[in-house]
Formats: sequence, structure tokens, C-alpha cells
Amino acid sequence: MKKIGLLVLIAILAAGFFYFDLHQLLTLQGLKSGLAQFETWRAESPLLVGGAFLILYVIVTALSLPGAVIMTLAAGALFGLGWGLLIVSFASSIGATLAFLVSRYLLQDMVQKRFGDRLKAINEGVEKEGAFYLFTLRLVPIFPFFLINLLMGLTNIRAVTFYWVSQVGMLAGTFVFVNAGTQLGQLESLSGILSPSLLLSFVLLGVFPLIAKKLLNVIKARRVYAGFTKPKTFDRNLIVIGAGAGGLVSAYIAAAVKAKVTLIEANKMGGDCLNYGCIPSKALIKSAKVAQQMRHAENYGLDSSEPTFSFKKVMARVHDVISKIEPHDSVERYTNLGVDVVQGYAQLIDPWTVEIKLNDGGTQRLTARSIVLATGARPFVPDLPGLNDVGYYTSDNLWEEFAKFDEAPKRLVVLGGGPIGSELAQSFARLGSKVTQVERAARIMAREDEEVSELVQESMRSDGVTILTSHNAIRCEKEGDVKRLIVEKDGVESVIEFDALLCAVGRQARLEGYGLENLGVETKRTIVTNDYLETLFPNIFAVGDVAGPYQFTHVAAHQAWFAAVNALFGTFKKFRADYRVIPWATFVDPEVARVGLSEQDAKEQGIAYEMVRYGLDDLDRAIAESATKGFVKVLTVPGKDKILGVTIVGEHSGELLAEFVLAMKHGLGLNKILGTIHTYPTWAESNKYAAGEWKRAHTPERILAWVEKYHTWRRG
Repeated sequence: MKKIGLLVLIAILAAGFFYFDLHQLLTLQGLKSGLAQFETWRAESPLLVGGAFLILYVIVTALSLPGAVIMTLAAGALFGLGWGLLIVSFASSIGATLAFLVSRYLLQDMVQKRFGDRLKAINEGVEKEGAFYLFTLRLVPIFPFFLINLLMGLTNIRAVTFYWVSQVGMLAGTFVFVNAGTQLGQLESLSGILSPSLLLSFVLLGVFPLIAKKLLNVIKARRVYAGFTKPKTFDRNLIVIGAGAGGLVSAYIAAAVKAKVTLIEANKMGGDCLNYGCIPSKALIKSAKVAQQMRHAENYGLDSSEPTFSFKKVMARVHDVISKIEPHDSVERYTNLGVDVVQGYAQLIDPWTVEIKLNDGGTQRLTARSIVLATGARPFVPDLPGLNDVGYYTSDNLWEEFAKFDEAPKRLVVLGGGPIGSELAQSFARLGSKVTQVERAARIMAREDEEVSELVQESMRSDGVTILTSHNAIRCEKEGDVKRLIVEKDGVESVIEFDALLCAVGRQARLEGYGLENLGVETKRTIVTNDYLETLFPNIFAVGDVAGPYQFTHVAAHQAWFAAVNALFGTFKKFRADYRVIPWATFVDPEVARVGLSEQDAKEQGIAYEMVRYGLDDLDRAIAESATKGFVKVLTVPGKDKILGVTIVGEHSGELLAEFVLAMKHGLGLNKILGTIHTYPTWAESNKYAAGEWKRAHTPERILAWVEKYHTWRRG
């Protein structure tokens, strides 16, 4: 009942405000027309008018009514800078606090529902920086004034803290507006607009947010760097730790713009992608695919045959591929590009100093104005009882260890139904292993649409992979030379015997061993960064797997540009990392590639969409190559050709996706793709035909009916 009564009171006050046309007074025209009358009242009863003005201001801000800016200007015009600043400063803070309390007491559910996404950002900011975050919002308003009041009421910040931070944080902005109001009140003619004092006031209105932002950065930096002594000079402009994709690109960019840069790597140049992930797995996939094509040569008018091969030679080819690509990422190449490459283990001593334990012995200390952390990730190994006893493989040791085998493991268990697990499970099955894939989720490749998962699952099973979804790995057992994995589904345990077990259940960021904990750099599952890829320390950046949110080589390289440019030129201009259009592919057969939203994503996020689908069984090139499994699926804004997301399943889908990535990046719709000439017969035509499907679904039937009548008339 109390809440209902409060709601009724607020509704009456708000209705009265508009019923009596009080909102007309809170416009620039209303201020001009009533200024003379207000001046008369103020001269007769200054305390009464001042008090009434304060109360009205409190009501307007407490009820989140329009006109607070005009009232601030009016305070300057009516009371001058001193008294106007005093009145508005307290009135705005009191009104904001009342709105804050009402929100906390009354509006929590409603505001949560309406502004849920923005509230999440506010809560994270308050949790991280407390009162300083509110101070930032007040000094440089990221959200509208009234919205800050409402949203803050839903956080855990204390009311007293909210009041005094608001009082202090809004003071500078209030000063600028009140000062502008004093000048407005002095206008006697149009020529007065060009008075120096008034021009200065409006200049302050324009530059104040920029000055305030710079001031806040200085204040924040002083807090963060307290206790550290910044070097007067630096050995390097940039130090990069880690020579994977993110580190290599960061160092390359720095050297290209003539910065002095050191790249530190303890192990192999090229990182996980070259040595343990993308490259060796794709080499293996190709060999396995050729073997499978030989088994099904009848699809191409040839005689099918069981391929004969040496598994050692297959693995030797994998390492040969790595060795041929290695020069692209080598110490020699980057040295020639102008990068100082140091091989050793890096340790952060302070925000500017790195100590290196050199691989050939000794230590080296270097200072740099900025540091980029590109330390990557490692395979996640589940805490599974008995796992160490039976032994296991991950991507880190798979390629070296399997290269020692004379043949592929007869019985291979793959833990994990994600992209890596699925790629390797299918490939080893095609190379002769009896593969069992265990996944706790209801389906493999759970991030993709259900029809995609089903199509891939069907293909893998036809290749001989036993897929156990909704199964939890319980423990491992070893009895003599016999190794077993115990799995459970619906409370029933079953046993899987194996010769080799591959863990492919995900990757975790490398967060230990190089001094993050000594500096107090915030970490969760990854290093916490802002939109500019800055860590807690604005001169230390993080990119790639260690930074998230995506564990893709191309994203690491993408982030590296932002980190390097911000590190070297951030004093003048900073760039936010752009994740709006991120493509990825899973190289199973049929290949899966995606950018933007899937249907699953759109439904989960409540985003309206239209879908068009073009089956590859209709594509001439696919028919010619007997590779008709798959489709192109495009999501668009309802009624428009704007692309929300694309999923392609089939041969060369990773390459086909690039056209859609380009279109989404630059705001091109399906009409543009439809109007583009595609070579015949190519796989790329599937993109055009998918756009054609959209066009047919949006044919202007009414106009075509009139066109038909026109043609009928023309025939006579």
C-alpha cells in the first residue's frame, strides 16, 4: 500500500506539472519571456523566490521531469554566479538523491527490465571502482542525468555516498551552466551574443567534458601508479611479451612506425597456432580428407579403395608443413623487420620494467613506456580422477608424441565436443582410429544452430566416430595395460576402453608466471581490459587468448593493431577495439563458418529477424564436385536487406564467408551482393543465390500486378 500511495503521489505531481503548463516555463523561450517578472519577484522577496526556486528544482530532478538544464541557466540569470551555483548545487544533489531513493524503493523491477543492459555496465563499474565510478559519470556524463539517478538506486552504493559524490562530481558542470546563465541574463541585443564573456561560457560548455575526461585520467593514473617510480627515460617504446599472433603483429606494427620495440618469447616463435593448433591440425585434416575421398572415389567416377599409408609419414608431413611456415614467424624475419627479439622468460617488475631470464643464461632488464601482454592460453585439463595414471594428450604434446607412433591409436577417446575435439575426432577416425567422442552437452558444437550440429554429427558418425552426448566423464582406471574411461548418463555408468585419450575441452588463459599478481593486475578467466585493451595500468595492454573474449588467431591479430596504436599514440588518440563483425570457422567435414548472429543467438537475445536459406544441392559447382551437403543461411533485419548474421555449412565455407564479413563490416546489404557479378561456376555463387532467395521473398507483389497489366495493355 505504501508503494501504491507513493506512486499515486508521484503521478499527481507529474500530472500537475504538465496540467498547469509549468513545463512551458522550463524552456529557453519560457525563460526569456518570464525573466523580467522573475527579476521583479526576486527583488521584492529574494529569500522566498530563492527558496521556491530550490524546491521547484528539487521536485523537477526528483521526478526526472524535463527542464533541469534550463533551470540551471535560469539560476545564473536570476541569482548570479555565486548564489545560483549554491542553490543549484544543493538542489540538484538533493533531487538526484530523492530520485535515487525512489528508484531503490519503488522502481527496481521496472528499471531492471527496461534498462537491464545499461544496468549491467553500471553494476560492474560500481563493483570495480565504487564511488570513483559515480564521480566519473557525474563529471563526464556517459548516461543522461536522470538515468544515472535511477540506475544507481539499483546498485549497492550507499545513499550518503551517492549524495556527496553527486554534490562534488556535478559541481564543475553546474558552474559552467550557471556561468552561461549569468551571461544570458545580460543580453540586451543580438550584438550581445558576440560578447567575449558569453562566448567564453559557451566555449566552456563545449570543452568541459574533454577537460574533465583528461582530469579524470590523471586522477585515476595517480591512484593506479601510487607506490611505483616511473623512469625518467625508457630503453624501449614498446615491449611485447609473447610471440603468437597477437605479439607478432603488435611488434611488427611498432617496428613499421619506427618505434623501438622488443619482442620476448620463451618457447617457439609463432605461438600455439603455428606449433600446436591451427596449422598442424589443418595439415592433418587435409591428409585425412584425401584418405576419405579415396574410400569414396566412386562419387567421382573412380574405383574406390582403402587407402594405404604410413601414419609416421602423415605426421612427418604435419611437421614439414610447420617447418615451411616457420620462417614467416622466425627470429630472423622479425629482426630484419626492425624488432629486437629476445628469447627468454619475462617477468614484470613494475608497470614499466621487465626482467628477462635469457634462454642462454643470464638476465636482462628493460624499461618501456608501454607493454603488450600476448601470453596466450593453454589447454584446459579437467580434474578427472585417475587421468594422470592413464596418461593423456593435449594439443601441446599431441603432435610430438603421435609422430613417434607407427600407426594411429587403435582406440582413441576424445574428451570434448567443441570445434577442436570435433576436428580431431573426425580426422583420426578417417586415418583408421576407432574414435569415441564424449561430450557432456546434449549435442556437439553447441554454439552453432541445432541443424548445423546435427549435420556435422551425421557426417562424423558416417566416418566411424562414436559420439556420446549428454555423457559425463567420471573417472579413469588402469589395470595392467588396459586403460578405461568411466562415463555416466542418466545415472547409469558405462566403460570405454582406449589406447590414447585426448583432452579437448577448451583452453585457459596464461595468467601466472610473469608478474601479474605482483602488480595487482586484475584477472578473472582472462586479463581484465577496457575497450582500449588497457589493463589496470593504462600503459599495459593485453591481446589475444589472454585477453579474450574470443580465442581465435585472427582476433588476436585484430586486437594487436588496436593495442599497438593505442600504446604508441594513445596520448593523442585512442581507438576502441571493434568486435562487431567477428568471423570464425570449424574445419570439420562439412566445414562450418559463421559471422554475426545465428538463429540460436537471435532467439536467446530476443532479436527479431528474417531468415533465408539456400541449399548447396542446388549449386552447379557443388553438383559438379559431388559435394552438395550444406547450405548458406542468412539472417536479416525484418523487411530490410541488412545482414545480422550468416552461417555457411559446406565445402570452402570459410572462404565463402569473407564476402559476408566484408558486407557486414561496411554496411552493405543483400541487394549489393545480389548486384555483384560472381564468376560461373564457382562456390561463391551460393552467396549471390542466397541473396536472390531474400529478394524473391520480398518481391513487391502489388507493383508486379500493375506491371503485368501494363504488359497486357502493350500486347493490345
